[in-house]
Amino acid sequence: MDFLSGIGGLIVLILDIWAIVSVLKSGAPSLNKVLWILLILVLPLVGFVIWFIAGPKGA
Repeated sequence: MDFLSGIGGLIVLILDIWAIVSVLKSGAPSLNKVLWILLILVLPLVGFVIWFIAGPKGA
């Protein structure tokens, strides 16, 4: 069971890193980028889902 939770955590980490890189590459204003990154960091899974649905799109 620990192995599966470790894999799940690794997947969430990879998805969050991908989301943060996408936010940084987007054409959004700097303040919006900071707020999106904070949301993703504070709420990793929920923040990713919210970003995926409503976040800024890449440049």
